Amino acid sequence: MPRTPLTQPPPQPPFRGARFGRACACAAALLTLGLAAPAVTAATATAELERRIAELNRQMQRQQQELERSKRELEQTRQALDAARSASASSAKAAKQAQAEAAEYKALADDRGPAPEPKIQLGPVTVGGAMRVNYVLGSYKQYDPANGPNRGGNTGNVELDTFRINLTLDYGDVIGALEYRWYTDAAQQFPASYSFLHTGWVGYRFDDDNHIEVGVNRVPFGPGPYGVAQSYMFDMHYYLGLADDMDLGIKYVTRRGDWKLDLAYYAMSEGSYVGRSLDSTRYSFDAVRWTESVDEDGNVLYGGAHNGFDERNQFNIRAIRLFEDVPVPTELGVSLEYGQLKGERVDDGDHWAASVHMVNHWNDFKLATQLTRYEYDIDSDNPWRTDKLIPMGAFDFAWFAATKAWLPAVSLSYSHDVPEIAWLDKVVPYLEYSQVVKDESAFNDSQMVAAGAQWYRGNWLVYTDLVYANGNWFIGNEADNGGTDNYSLVNGVGDWGANGNDRWNYRFTINLGYYF
Repeated sequence: MPRTPLTQPPPQPPFRGARFGRACACAAALLTLGLAAPAVTAATATAELERRIAELNRQMQRQQQELERSKRELEQTRQALDAARSASASSAKAAKQAQAEAAEYKALADDRGPAPEPKIQLGPVTVGGAMRVNYVLGSYKQYDPANGPNRGGNTGNVELDTFRINLTLDYGDVIGALEYRWYTDAAQQFPASYSFLHTGWVGYRFDDDNHIEVGVNRVPFGPGPYGVAQSYMFDMHYYLGLADDMDLGIKYVTRRGDWKLDLAYYAMSEGSYVGRSLDSTRYSFDAVRWTESVDEDGNVLYGGAHNGFDERNQFNIRAIRLFEDVPVPTELGVSLEYGQLKGERVDDGDHWAASVHMVNHWNDFKLATQLTRYEYDIDSDNPWRTDKLIPMGAFDFAWFAATKAWLPAVSLSYSHDVPEIAWLDKVVPYLEYSQVVKDESAFNDSQMVAAGAQWYRGNWLVYTDLVYANGNWFIGNEADNGGTDNYSLVNGVGDWGANGNDRWNYRFTINLGYYF
């Protein structure tokens, strides 16, 4: 076999070279992949690390913002706590003010009574009312003793006191109140022997401390809506038109720091409504017109020409200073009133009144005191022949009152919650005294003492009220020698005028009122 020269490489089989190339290519690829994998992994890790760092930065920024917000809130809280500590007395004042304003607003539309639940709501109007019934026993001599149970004996008498409807408006800053009442007596049949508007006004609330009322609203005079009185029969101020008096006009009510101020102008009284009297079918006592006159012997003549007065152009100012940061919180105030009298068959006149009053609170006790001076300046040339007396009327009846007098009054009450008694929520016992000290020496002064309690349970308010009075024709009618008040004589009645029947009488009342 021929030999291959040594200078030439021996020929290789074709298949071995191809396989070697592929092997080399595979090796190169593997080497490339092996070198590239760490780079890819490193890039991925770097991106992930940068993302995490960015996320941590964002978290740190959020936490820093949260920390700054927490610091601000902490500082605000600290400042609020410091302010609260330094102004705790002011906070107490604000709470008392809000409570007083709520009570005052309720009194604007509602008589004394519980806050009824549930309420009847018609949009912005709240509908309410009351039905009250009296049991009465007292110094009442009956003209016909055979009539059976009556105020003077035979177990006493049960009578309808009043039925009333109330509407209260609260629509945004527009407010208002309406109250109409019906009354009856033994000589008449229900639904009423007379009825009248008690309250009727609309107003605007500028803010929590300022509002205005236009219409028939309560005259701002004395320490509160009912003067000093807690009793069912009020005190003597009421019977002389100086407490719980309603007139037609405009009133502005404001609170300025420790001061409560009321400014009012009244064009006229609230007017007379549906009854038998000429001008006295009304809730509050006013100087009125009537048909009576008096002859030279002091006899009262009925059914004559209209005569008397209408109240006109009355101005009222009341200022009350609150002392709340003292051991015995006190409300010290002054009230002023001036108005004109338009005469019918008598010359025009005028009237004024001034009062200082104070209310002291100690725990659940309340002491209210008031001293008032009033005068009616009228001409003596009139159908009743004197300037010492003036006809005043309410509840469908008019009679004489002294034209000049002093009125001292005091009331002590105690408000006590009784959650331990299932049938009773609260009881308010009271003791009161008031007097009409008349300028005219020929007149007998009028005095009145009341003791009793208010009993609250749910929608019920019950009065148990015992009154002794000398010179108040609402309290008994007995006279000496077995007689009674004699309305045929100008000085024949126990009244706020001459008080010719100078006798102490009593009246015990249980008034059951359901308020809705």
